[in-house]
Amino acid sequence: MKIRVLGCSGAIAKHCRTTSFLLGAKVLVDAGTGVGDLTLDEMQEIDHVFLTHSHLDHIAALPLMLDAVGARRNKPISLYGLQSTLDALKTHIFNDVIWPDFLKIPSAESPFLRLFPIEVGQQTLVDGLLVEALPAQHSVPALGYAVSKKGPCWVFTGDTGNCTDLWSRVNQLKVGMLVIETAFSNKEIELAVLSGHLAPDSMVVQLDYLRSDRNFPIFITHTKPAETELIMREIEQLNDSSSARRCYEIHWLNAGQEFSL
Repeated sequence: MKIRVLGCSGAIAKHCRTTSFLLGAKVLVDAGTGVGDLTLDEMQEIDHVFLTHSHLDHIAALPLMLDAVGARRNKPISLYGLQSTLDALKTHIFNDVIWPDFLKIPSAESPFLRLFPIEVGQQTLVDGLLVEALPAQHSVPALGYAVSKKGPCWVFTGDTGNCTDLWSRVNQLKVGMLVIETAFSNKEIELAVLSGHLAPDSMVVQLDYLRSDRNFPIFITHTKPAETELIMREIEQLNDSSSARRCYEIHWLNAGQEFSL
């Protein structure tokens, strides 16, 4: 399974793209501004989009991508997410006010987009990939995902704060790579808690829910551009501290990186 990081920033700035991952050629997890770096031919290949939640940094490129390649395709793109996430897009984006309703364009019988609600724990097989919806705890209803292709899982927490149910499930999976959000620095940890995000101190608390025999690379995503360097230093200090409960193999995720599992 090939994983291509299109965007992994918590906000926009030069060279910063918001969350989006391309799995193989046809499956997209979240549709942040990183999608805009794909060519038209690459966008046209995408058949399935899995959303973690409805916030703009995770959906911003979806309506623009549909506009760019919808007429070039011979079938609708399938969009998966919680029912509340899909309802939010229908109400606030594809409403013929903010953006055309691509659920009925060019016709209701043959639209550019079709919606498929999923629930926590549900597994969906698309393009040879098994995609499982994981629990998350955010300021709006949200999911994480575990994706596998006859091998270890790529696990993405999505946007989440404290969520013990997530780690209970991750401990049951064969994990090859974990991508975990850390949106704020420790100096803004109260804001992180209020907004359903993590900071380095609370991120390590989440990782400590992992079984002690769990050993896989961990990648940090969704850092705010203005705080990325500080967040990186704080996490390095946590791992260097003699008081650290465990030492984790933590890396920094960057747009343009590619991985194989």
